[in-house]
Amino acid sequence: MIEFLSQPWAWYVSGPLIALVMFLLLWAGGEFGVSATLRSMCAIGGAGRKVKFFDFNWKNQVWNLVFVAGAVIGGFIADQFLSNPTALALSQKTIADLSTLGVNFEGGLAPMEIFNWSNLFTVKGFLIMIVGGFCIGFGTRWAGGCTSGHAISGLSNLQIASLIAVIGFFIGGLFMTHVLFPFIF
Repeated sequence: MIEFLSQPWAWYVSGPLIALVMFLLLWAGGEFGVSATLRSMCAIGGAGRKVKFFDFNWKNQVWNLVFVAGAVIGGFIADQFLSNPTALALSQKTIADLSTLGVNFEGGLAPMEIFNWSNLFTVKGFLIMIVGGFCIGFGTRWAGGCTSGHAISGLSNLQIASLIAVIGFFIGGLFMTHVLFPFIF
């Protein structure tokens, strides 16, 4: 069973599972999205006394908080007990492109030249994390949701705003990959 769970699941297994979850959420009146949990956490912490945006009944969003907690716990379990030790299959062209930017591919998802504690405490690393975090937070709020909320929940609800947001996410990703990333590194 562990061997089955540690392998990537095919699209014909994971896709219908996502569709089932979306059906159950729509049936129960919920919407999928992770960024809403930050608003709920701020409301729980009392931010609603200072900022009207956080003044709402967060108890209606408990299921979303449980979902995010489950995602964090599930990610930990998957990493600690179900991870597949084989290297990530990346194209040779991508590895060569990363190498020209000074990023060595070691087989994992996150390159150690960028994502490690010692880099965080450099000016460049600190700015990347702070500016990147601000951009993600600002973009999520401005777009009215995160990528998972728009791409999964919004598109399944046939919301035109979600289609526009997803197109914007792709354009932003391409701009980051082909313009900003080479400039930064």
